[in-house]
Formats: sequence, C-alpha cells, structure tokens
Amino acid sequence: MPVQIPDDSDFTSFKDQCLNSDGWESRYSRGGVTIWCLQEESRTVQKLKMRMVCKGVTAETLYDVVHDTSYRRKWDTNMIDTYDIGRLTVNTDVGYYSWKCPPPLKNRDFVTMRSWLPLGSDYLIINSSVKHPQHPPRKDLVRAVSVLTGYFIQSNGTNCSTLYYLTQVDPRGSLPKWVVNRVSQFVAPKAMRKIYKASVKYPEWKRKHNPSLKPWLYPEQNTLPCITAAELSVQRADSLENIDESSVGEDRAAVSDDDET
Repeated sequence: MPVQIPDDSDFTSFKDQCLNSDGWESRYSRGGVTIWCLQEESRTVQKLKMRMVCKGVTAETLYDVVHDTSYRRKWDTNMIDTYDIGRLTVNTDVGYYSWKCPPPLKNRDFVTMRSWLPLGSDYLIINSSVKHPQHPPRKDLVRAVSVLTGYFIQSNGTNCSTLYYLTQVDPRGSLPKWVVNRVSQFVAPKAMRKIYKASVKYPEWKRKHNPSLKPWLYPEQNTLPCITAAELSVQRADSLENIDESSVGEDRAAVSDDDET
C-alpha cells in the first residue's frame, strides 16, 4: 500500500484526539502527568494518551527537544540507536529508532514517516510506520509498528506549555498483561518526566552545540537525501513476525519501578 503524506486534515484529527475526552479511561494521574487509555482498543494495540504541564518551559523549547536527534542521545536512556534516513518534503522525513525492552523481552525498532506543523504558537508532530527497501527488519530486533504516534505541544503563555503525547503501537508480540499494565503505570509517566527534565536543560545545552542548527525550523539547513513516497509503502503489522512473549513472568524481567519525579 502506498504511503500518503499527512495533510492539514490529519493534523487536525490528531489534535482533536489529544483534546477530546470521549471514550478515554484515566489510568494514571500524579505529579502533573495524566495518562488515559482508549477503552475500545485491544490489549496489544492499545491507544495511550498522556498530558503533562511543563512549567518554566516554552512550547518552542519542547518542540526543539522532540526534534533534536543529537540531544536525544543525551537524555533518552531507553534508546539504542536513532538516525534520519531521508526527507520527502520540507516538513516530512523518514527515520529509524530502536529501543531497549526489559530483559528477557526482545528489543524493538521502528522505521517511521514523521511530519510536523507549527500552528500559531502550538506545534504538532505525528508519525506512522513505513517500509523502506534499504532498512528491512533486523534479526536481532523485533520490528514494531506505529499505527499513529505523535506530540501536540500547546503554548500556555510566555514560559509554560502543555505536552500531549498520543501513541498507538503494535509491538508485534503477545506480551504478558503485566507489561501492558506497567507501560501506563510506570514507563509512560517516567518517559514524560524525562522529556520535561531534558527540556529544562536544553537551552543551556544547545547554546554549546550548534545553536543555530535547527533544520526542523529552517528547511534550508536540511542535508538529508531526498526520497519519494513511491520508494515507501505502509508497514502492515500482519506482514511482520509475531513473537509470543506472553509467558515471561514479571519476576524474570529486569524492570525498574523508579518513577522519577
């Protein structure tokens, strides 16, 4: 199936999902972070939505942090590797991301098409999985599928913002129920707070690391090779290996319950 580059209606739909409360069940609310799960979704492809108020951080800074691959290597401790593959338009590219799962679960990776849109003082970033002929699934990782994942960053004045993160991911595996529960109770809140902490420190870090280099704001700085939508296809979950990890017990997994504040 050929890919469709997101248009204004896709961004509007994503923003509406972030702001709409119909059908969303609260799973977590503490320390400024709220997490909901869409009730209709099945366990393996559940849709999660998170919201965090970021005091002392502007929407512009959050937007930079989410985009800046070099800085992500500093704060994203779950990441194994990430890199950009190519650009389709001035606000759409294709990239790779792999991350660590708690042993003995297998690590996962994605190839996604990402699009972004500044909207007044707010910002939107959305992605979904695609297939790229030069980046097939690897034997040492499980290729997961992002059905829809993204950020809505809302400005709340001169030095405050709200971050929404919405994700629907098929991990391509029969995961044990405790893993699914732990994502909403521990992993997701911790990840949101990491973004917040990283955003607080970003202005100082950026001043020392190519402060004028922001290709997500200035397309003329983008040196990625151009690719076309015809080179890509939609990554369907049923075309990938589906592994059974449902028997992995919680006592066997090296998972930290450290819920950072």
